[in-house]
Amino acid sequence: MPIDPERELEARKERMLNQHLVARGIRDAAVLRAMREVPREAFIPPGMELFAYDDGPLPIEAGQTISQPYIVAYMIEALELLGRERVLEIGTGSGYAAAVLSRCAAQVFTVERIARLAESARARVQALGYQNVAVHLGDGTLGWREHAPYDAIVVTAGAPEVPDELLEQLAPGGRLVIPVGPTPHLQDLVRVRRTADGRLRRETLCAVRFVPLIGEQGW
Repeated sequence: MPIDPERELEARKERMLNQHLVARGIRDAAVLRAMREVPREAFIPPGMELFAYDDGPLPIEAGQTISQPYIVAYMIEALELLGRERVLEIGTGSGYAAAVLSRCAAQVFTVERIARLAESARARVQALGYQNVAVHLGDGTLGWREHAPYDAIVVTAGAPEVPDELLEQLAPGGRLVIPVGPTPHLQDLVRVRRTADGRLRRETLCAVRFVPLIGEQGW
């Protein structure tokens, strides 16, 4: 009997949710719901759909990758979103994480430095109906000052230090999640909180491995 592609994708999505997310500690109901709702197969190259819900990165345009589902869920959960926030994402890539964020926050502003990726991600999120996502072509290390301050900022590439420009765009009470490390390919995932009085509190969450953050305040 031939495989029904839609049923197979749904089965693989449920396996991802149960085995790769819930079983590994993802608990935020909004994040889990968003990971279920957003079709990851729509954000990867044609012909790779059956790999969409494997827990690993996959290649996309311009020699870049889409992050594994677990790390996308983990980083978004670390932002501690309640649903009313304005979120800045640095590193749009395929637009997948922005789409997931759009189900967990009020507005998502995402910055991509590669024009080809920014254009395709913008077209993709619009076609899929994620109307609260805005895509900007630019240097992500400089953020998107026009719409600052942000309640949460997430960076999907590794930086040598937390860019000062992003810290300046973080609102009081906001959270910034970013990979930081001394080499371009090995980092710790760091969360920085700005307290109501403006002070910054930093904590290390886990070891990660991301592509380098390229830009004026990156590598």
